[in-house]
Amino acid sequence: MRILFKNATIVTMNAEREIIMGDLLVDGSQIVAVGGVIEQPADQVIELNGDLLIPGLIQTHIHLCQTLFRGQADDLELLDWLRQRVWPLEGGHDPESLYDSALLGIGELFLGGTTTIVDMETVHHTEHAFEAILSTGLRALSGKVMMDDCNGDLPPSLQEKTDVSIQESVDLFEKYNGKGNGRLEVAFTPRFVISCTDTLLKEVSRLAKEKNAFVHTHASENRSEIQVVESTRGMRNIVYLDKVGLTGPKLILAHCIWLDEAEKEILVQTKTRISHCPSSNLKLASGIAPIPELMKRGAEVSLSADGAPCNNNLDGFREMRHAALIQKPLHGPTAMPAREVFEMATLGGARAIGHEHDLGSLEVGKKADLAVVSLQGLHTWPNEHVDVYSQLVYQAVSSDVRLTMVDGQIVMKDRQLLTIDVPKLKISSTKSLNRVMQRVGLI
Repeated sequence: MRILFKNATIVTMNAEREIIMGDLLVDGSQIVAVGGVIEQPADQVIELNGDLLIPGLIQTHIHLCQTLFRGQADDLELLDWLRQRVWPLEGGHDPESLYDSALLGIGELFLGGTTTIVDMETVHHTEHAFEAILSTGLRALSGKVMMDDCNGDLPPSLQEKTDVSIQESVDLFEKYNGKGNGRLEVAFTPRFVISCTDTLLKEVSRLAKEKNAFVHTHASENRSEIQVVESTRGMRNIVYLDKVGLTGPKLILAHCIWLDEAEKEILVQTKTRISHCPSSNLKLASGIAPIPELMKRGAEVSLSADGAPCNNNLDGFREMRHAALIQKPLHGPTAMPAREVFEMATLGGARAIGHEHDLGSLEVGKKADLAVVSLQGLHTWPNEHVDVYSQLVYQAVSSDVRLTMVDGQIVMKDRQLLTIDVPKLKISSTKSLNRVMQRVGLI
C-alpha cells in the first residue's frame, strides 16, 4: 500500500530540524519520499491543506493494565495509592479485563497521536495485553511486571515466587519478542526495588544482557519509597541498581525525581534512560524531577503519561505542556523550550528504546509512524507567524490529531479508530471493571 500525503507542513525532526512544505510518500511500512511535489503513483492520496505532519509521539512509561481503573485511585500519595487501590485492582484482573484495559489505553493513545509506548503490565495474563497490542497495530516495548518480594503489602493475587516470575518473563520474551513485523518487543519489567528481591534483580540483569533485552522499572519517584530502599538495601535507589548491574543504555527508569549528586552522575555516565512523567508526578504529589539539570549534564530523557489512575489520561500533548511549564517557576522562562520538549516526545523516545535509526523523525528510510495535527481551531488561531514547536507544545491538544499511522497502517482517521470497535469496547470494559471490583471487594 502506497499512501501519499499532499500539501503538508512537515515537522521532520531531522538533523537540521527542517520544517518543510510539501508531500510525503509512504510505501508499505516505510517513508520513501519527503518534501516537494511528489508525483509518484499511490493507492491512496490524503490532502492535508497545510496541516502539520509530525513524527508519532513516543511515550516511554505506560501501564496499559491500569487504564480500566481510571478514576479509581485519586488523591493519594504513591505507596497508599498502590497498597489501597492499584495493587488490589491489578490483582483482580482476568484475561478479558486485561485485554479490555489494554484496548482502552491503545485507543486513547491513537486518538492523541501516540504511536509507540514503553509499557509495564501486571503479574498475570500479560499475553492478553500483548494480543491487544498486536491486533490494534500499536508499536510497543512491553513486559510482565515482576514482584517477588511482598513485604506484607501485596495482595495474595500479586504474590509470585522468584523462579516463576523469571521463567514467565523469559517465556513471554521467547514467544512474543519481534512479533507484528517487529512492532512488539519484550522487556524485563521488575516493578521497583521495594517489590523485588536481590536474586530477581541480579538475574534480570544477567538475562537482559544475555538476550540483549531492555529492562523497564521505576526509581526514586517518592521520598517514602527511597526510605524503604535505604532501610532494606543500605543505599539509595540508583546506587543500588548500579550495584546489581542494571544501569546502562538498556535500562529505562521512570520518574527519577529524588536524586542526590552521586545518583545523577551514575545516570549520566551510564547513559541510563530516564522517562519523565510530569502529570503523574504532580497528581501523586511526588515532586518535580530535575530534568533541566539532568539534560544539561547529558542525561537521556524522554516523556510519558504513566498509567491512567495516576494521571488520569494518556495524553502526550498534555505531557509536553506540563514538562515545559512546571520547570519555569524554578528555572526561569527559558527553561525547557518548546522545541526541546517536542524532541523529548519524539526523538528522545526513539533513543530511549534504541530505535533512533528508524523512529522519531520523518525521513526517507524511517518507519511510517506519524500523525496529522490540525491547527484550524480557535485555540490555535491565528496560525501564521507562530513557531510550530510552540503551537504543538503550548496550544495544540490531543483532539487536534486528525490521523495516526503506525508502521504504514492508518489506525485512526477523522477521530475514528479503525482497529478498535469502540461501542463494543465500552460495553465490555464496563462489565470488566464491575467484575474486577466485585472480585476484590471494592464494590
